[in-house]
Amino acid sequence: MDRSLKDSFGRPRQGWADLHLHTIYSDGVDPPQAVVQKARKLGLQAIGITDHDAVRGIAEAETAARPLGIEVVPGIELSTSQDEADIHILGYFIDPDNARIRRYVQIFQEERLRRAEKIVQKLKSIGVTVHLDLIVQKAGKGAIGRPHIADALMEEGFVLSYDEAFYKYLAEGKPAYVPKFKISPLEGIELIHAAGGLAFVAHPGMGLHLDQLIEFIKLGLDGIEILHPKHNLHTTNDLYQLAIKQGLLVSGGSDSHGERNGENNLGLFNVPYQFIEDMKSALQLRHAGNFG
Repeated sequence: MDRSLKDSFGRPRQGWADLHLHTIYSDGVDPPQAVVQKARKLGLQAIGITDHDAVRGIAEAETAARPLGIEVVPGIELSTSQDEADIHILGYFIDPDNARIRRYVQIFQEERLRRAEKIVQKLKSIGVTVHLDLIVQKAGKGAIGRPHIADALMEEGFVLSYDEAFYKYLAEGKPAYVPKFKISPLEGIELIHAAGGLAFVAHPGMGLHLDQLIEFIKLGLDGIEILHPKHNLHTTNDLYQLAIKQGLLVSGGSDSHGERNGENNLGLFNVPYQFIEDMKSALQLRHAGNFG
């Protein structure tokens, strides 16, 4: 991150936040309570719970965080697609009890199970027999995803690592790949707005071209995730300048899923709490009829 961006961010008195975290309710390895405890040890003032297409972890995180004085930003990361490209949309300050969000999550979970069944059948057709019951067990309280299938493949001895499971079987273009259920970016943005939240494009530096990003901004995005483990310093600065030019909010975080893959970025990609203050101000303006 260059000097101009450091100066612009500064070090706010309010502290620091990680606005992109996953729990066992999607494809993370830690329950919300453990995520909160880790955030406390790292001295974070606020965290964003943004499970993939799931909201069940928000209430548990809030309960665990309240006595510790940590703020939980209720969020979600929606799976969307346009022109065969995967576009993840982050929602911040959503109402997890919103009827439309709840309905979407229910549909998504049902589609996830159907996808897992198809993957199991594809694996079986190439001589790799892994039982759906084991995958469901691995998913626990969360929506079933490919990481849980990778865990099952490891337990059954078909692969030695999580990465090998994806490389040999589960990644796009591999023998057992099945695309997941997705909605359009516009539907995702509208869903987040209907739930009272703010919509941000997640990690746009991972393959999104500038013209594509501009098109998504025109759909009604409120902000851009600028800080992410897959963004280099140049990308972060470019995205920040684009957000300023377009009058957009900014966010960022570790995108931590725990240590399933031997990595844990929690605490390494923090953003100033001022980012949250800016979101709250934008929501106040919206509620007053002056924004969005």
